[in-house]
Amino acid sequence: MAADPLIFSVRDAMASGRSRFALRQVGMRMPYRGVRSTAPPPTLTDLRARVAEYAPRLRDGQFFSHETALGLLGVPLPPFPRLPGIHVSAHRPRREPRIVGIHGHRLQARDLAISHTPEGWPLEHPVRAWRQCATIWRIDDLVAAADFLLTDLHPRIEADDLRAEIDRMGDTAGKVLARSLTFSRHGPRSASETHLRLVLVRSGLPEPEISWTLRDVDGRFVAELDLAYPAWRVGVEYDGRVHAEDMRQFARDADRWDSIRECGWEHVRILFHHLRVDGAPAVRKVREALHRAGWRE
Repeated sequence: MAADPLIFSVRDAMASGRSRFALRQVGMRMPYRGVRSTAPPPTLTDLRARVAEYAPRLRDGQFFSHETALGLLGVPLPPFPRLPGIHVSAHRPRREPRIVGIHGHRLQARDLAISHTPEGWPLEHPVRAWRQCATIWRIDDLVAAADFLLTDLHPRIEADDLRAEIDRMGDTAGKVLARSLTFSRHGPRSASETHLRLVLVRSGLPEPEISWTLRDVDGRFVAELDLAYPAWRVGVEYDGRVHAEDMRQFARDADRWDSIRECGWEHVRILFHHLRVDGAPAVRKVREALHRAGWRE
């Protein structure tokens, strides 16, 4: 059985007695100066594997920050074709890394708020990392990240935590962070759901309920709807599947859609292509459903 891939620093290897000659074996790569790896090169979309290749090079006081920290915590990152960078920071007076392929940041002095991944990699606090992304992300991506922090991160972040970080460290030009907080909500289950909600509201449609529980006349659970307009009995859901690969799951979903309609609700299913570009097809489908239900602009 093949040995597990190794990624290590040359400094640590030599301190343990290995020679420079031993570090030149066939198949050994040098992803960064001072690091050796027997693992295959990671893809540009595999953030965790890319971080693993740099981690042995971290120095005391350095940690992964910005979108790197958020991505390692499972926070949704901006969609393809944008690829996350590897960001490493240090607080003054310590120094940030200066090496090709790494975004180094020297931050103003403040108390550390570091956590660690299961691999032991040091991470910036998610609230601070979210604020740091304001200089490199669009506002919708900041909203989606804030929605995740308010909904799915454990322990959960509160909106007041994000607001306090802005108050302490300042906002960016155009008050992007403060604006993103006004759009952020607790409850969305994916960045696509957040994007759909933003597109609908910005197009003049009413603000929908998020992750709304639909029950029948006897109070029995029927479905949790991504977005809902209870006053007009219109449910809106995002389905990101390009095609139905799991026919059993597709059949269960079809039965669920029937159950929603049997409760007297109109079910609007938004697919990936409805949200491309400006999302106009998604807006049209929801607007027409609301009009049929009696809503007037």
